[in-house]
Amino acid sequence: MRVSMPRVLLLLFALSVMTMMFVARCGINIDGHFHQQDGAPKVHNPQKEYYATLLQNQQIQHNNEVQALKKQLATMQATLEFLGYDGNDDRVINTTPRQSRVDFESYFQKQLEASEVMHGVTLKTEYESVTFNSFTLNRIFLIDPGLGKRVVEKPIGYKKKDLTEVLSHALDSLNARRRASKNLYTADHFIEGMYRTEPSIGTHYELYFRDIEHPSSTTSYTKVVLMRPFGPLITALRDQIKTDKTIINLILPLSGRIETFRKFVDRFIRVCIERDRRVYLTIVYFGKHRLPEVKSLLGVVSRKYHFKNIKLVTLNEKFSRGRGLQIGAKSWDKGDVLMFLCDVDVVFSLEFLERCRVNTKPGKRVYYPVVFSLYNPKVVYSLHDAPIPSSKDQLIISKDTGFWRDFGYGMTCQYRSDFLSIRGFDEDIEGWGMEDVLLYRKYVRSTYMVVRSTDPGIFHLWHEKLCDPKLPLDQYRSCIRSKALNEASHAQLGLLAFKDEVDLHRSYKRKTNTYPP
Repeated sequence: MRVSMPRVLLLLFALSVMTMMFVARCGINIDGHFHQQDGAPKVHNPQKEYYATLLQNQQIQHNNEVQALKKQLATMQATLEFLGYDGNDDRVINTTPRQSRVDFESYFQKQLEASEVMHGVTLKTEYESVTFNSFTLNRIFLIDPGLGKRVVEKPIGYKKKDLTEVLSHALDSLNARRRASKNLYTADHFIEGMYRTEPSIGTHYELYFRDIEHPSSTTSYTKVVLMRPFGPLITALRDQIKTDKTIINLILPLSGRIETFRKFVDRFIRVCIERDRRVYLTIVYFGKHRLPEVKSLLGVVSRKYHFKNIKLVTLNEKFSRGRGLQIGAKSWDKGDVLMFLCDVDVVFSLEFLERCRVNTKPGKRVYYPVVFSLYNPKVVYSLHDAPIPSSKDQLIISKDTGFWRDFGYGMTCQYRSDFLSIRGFDEDIEGWGMEDVLLYRKYVRSTYMVVRSTDPGIFHLWHEKLCDPKLPLDQYRSCIRSKALNEASHAQLGLLAFKDEVDLHRSYKRKTNTYPP
């Protein structure tokens, strides 16, 4: 059932009144009425002692009742916190009966029975099988390389905490019946283990130890299987979000690349001016080369579409993306605003702009979308002997057309107040890269919630990347790595490497209409 908050508060008030009544009635110190004054003769009075004892017992009884009421109030308060009540009277609490401890134990037992811990489970295809990750005390061998693209790594952070707890629990389990013995299992007896996580069930661990009863044996082991089951779902928060009045200040640093900028403006008109109508455009232009063309283009857009939400900031200095975004953020003088830090090679949709709004909250959350980066279309489509489609038709998410740019942090939505509070970009960085990584690290190390998610509404278009050999070593390597990953997939680069063999195979097939032996 569902109970409105006024009723819950009324119940709390009634219990509080009852508590005060008991205190008023029985919390008075009456012992003083039966004490003799100093120096007065003490006279034995049995009747007086009887009533004193009676009142004292009643006081103890009522004090116990008061304590019981206080415990009930504390229980109700804990229940309110568990149900998500934050003090707002307009919230409605779902008072559906919660599972007791016995129910949870039953639930976890069902989770254990549904997993492959104790027995095999029939799967439809090989793609449903979840692979284990092997681990030792200081290494994890990963099937999913993650952001670092590592196949092996040292346990750190939550992984280290998880595996340390698992090892400790396994040792406690092994030593539970050996407390009287001096020969106990320790971490030194641990050899290796493996774990995997089944999304709807939990994490399954298997740990192998040297057999303590046969220490010299190389073929005798002790195995411990653990399960960390997931609990049932609970509602953590209910909230209403309105974005109709949320303006986005899109900040774009630019130097040259006028033809690419023209295409960006065309897309901006279609998405932001004609449809969304809640986006402000701030261009930070470096240098004077082709600056008149930029001014002319923005003037045409302003007059043709009656669009006044454009600002052009010019800097007669060497291009620095971090400095450009910093200047663009500081140039805003209309109070706080949601900013979208963008690049000229990025394509975004109306849906992305809404995700930019709902995934940010001043003082609380910043949004770092994982952009889908397109491969070189000349490579992608030439390998299939297909013509290169238009830029719009290239916006397809598949393993052959691009990849999720999980190492890129340049595109982000965050409020100006948060950006300035965390002191923004390092303006001393020149050239390509690193400024966005350093800003991201600031947020990760702060108390902000960083929302990092794949976003199907934002793409990075392929363009030829030039890495300046004068860059510092870390920036230059980062640029080369990005250039290699942007070109094509591993398989496509392999086909290019073996192009001669592929061409030979094609010519043989055309001649004989059969495959070579």
